[in-house]
Formats: sequence, C-alpha cells, structure tokens
Amino acid sequence: MTPTALCGLLAESDRLQVFAAVVLGARTPSAVESATGLPARTIEPAIRRLQQGGLLAVADGELAASADTFKDAVRAAATPAGPAAPLDPDRQRDLILRTFITDGRLAQIPAAQAKRLVVLEHIASSFEPGVRYPEREVDAILRAWHDDHAALRRYLVDADLLSRDSNVYWRSGGPVVI
Repeated sequence: MTPTALCGLLAESDRLQVFAAVVLGARTPSAVESATGLPARTIEPAIRRLQQGGLLAVADGELAASADTFKDAVRAAATPAGPAAPLDPDRQRDLILRTFITDGRLAQIPAAQAKRLVVLEHIASSFEPGVRYPEREVDAILRAWHDDHAALRRYLVDADLLSRDSNVYWRSGGPVVI
C-alpha cells in the first residue's frame, strides 16, 4: 500500500475515529460505538473499508489494528539516502554511464560509437593492467556487466582496450586510476 492510499483510508473522519478507537483498545463494534459516539450504521462500513485497506483485522471476533501496514507503506516509499556516487569524475562521462548502467549492470550496449567508448573504458577498468586473463575469466567478468559478454569482449578488443593472443587477454588501453 502506498502512503497516499494509507492517508486516503484515514482521511475520512469516521474511519479515522474508528481506527483510533481500535488502536486505543476497542475490540468490538459496540466498544467502538461507545468510544466514538458514532452510530452503528456508520461504524460497520468504516470497519469494512479499514479491513479492505489492511488497517484492521478481525481475529476471533475481535478487532485489531495493524501497525505493519504503516511500516510497509513507509518502506515501499523510501528513497535512497542520498545521491549515488558518480561513476566518473567528468560530468558528461558520468551522465553517459548513468544512462546505460543500472544497478551495476550495463542495461544496453550504446549504439553511438562515442558513448560506447565511454562505457567500454569504464568496463575495461574491471581488468588490472599487466594481468593476463584466460578467455573463461574474461567472460565471467564481462557476464557480470551484461548477458552478451561475447559482444562486449569483441568491442573491448576492437577499441584496443583489451589485447588478445591465443585466448589470453590483457588490458592494453583506457585510463588507469592510480
């Protein structure tokens, strides 16, 4: 349930009074009537609507308020604590990377060569300079980035970011962060 729907359930004065009465200890419709002074013809529809919305439950003939609905609504609407760390110090490169990389994975390989090069340089940083990798290891690293690891491997070799000899690869280009 969204916070908006939750507020909508409690926006009606009668439903809010019924819910408050149950929270404060009223366990039956007659106890709610005594606590609120509302007529039974108003209480019954309010109880039904609050049950449908998940705010009230009936167990063994007694009404019970559900505080978990509030917690779930807050969790569902929670936003990240702050802006994510930039993927690149250069604003334009960062914007390109954020466009194509979602949750640490490449959503799609850019069609435009300039954008693809920015993304490939970022991915190439997954490989240590001077280390030789068998093709199986390269594929495992690239599979973490995108399902089409073979295309990524070809693009990296074509862009001179990785070199290859006898199914052994090494990083041969791209920026190196010290």
